[in-house]
Amino acid sequence: MPSYVAFLRAVNVGGRFVKMAAVRTALEGAGFEDVRTHIQSGNVHVRSRRRSSASVAVEVSRVLTRAAGFDVPAIVRSTPDLRSVLTRADGIPPLLRGERKRYVAFADGPVPAAPRALLDAWDRPGERVRVLGSELIADLGIAFHTTSLTNARLERITGLTMTWRDLEVVRTIDEKWSA
Repeated sequence: MPSYVAFLRAVNVGGRFVKMAAVRTALEGAGFEDVRTHIQSGNVHVRSRRRSSASVAVEVSRVLTRAAGFDVPAIVRSTPDLRSVLTRADGIPPLLRGERKRYVAFADGPVPAAPRALLDAWDRPGERVRVLGSELIADLGIAFHTTSLTNARLERITGLTMTWRDLEVVRTIDEKWSA
């Protein structure tokens, strides 16, 4: 049975709180198997008979929206696809000089050509980004909460639903769930 990782958007921020135990219970009740979570920011492992990340995303979102009482978008990658994201991210040389932190923004579809060109050319102090299909890799030399590359801005630019993760968190998830 295929294994997937769901990245939940905007849970446990801004008054949109849901306990990970409730997430696990809701998904198990809906027939997902091997449901596990990592930290409170909405990283969920599931096994499903569904054969596409898109169909898993729709069902995870439907189940959790009903359980939480607010919209819970889910962006899903198969575990092999998650490993591929890390491999591609590791192949990108540093985008900034000096101390920096790397993040990945997962999108619910491929970034279209015009937004991709805009983002690949992004040149603000302490912020650089590269588009890798349905993911963006960002190097920040500034604190994450001060970046102009906000999730809302990225969604306006791309027309896609997105959610950010620290690349080291994604690496930890891959090590835990892709083996």
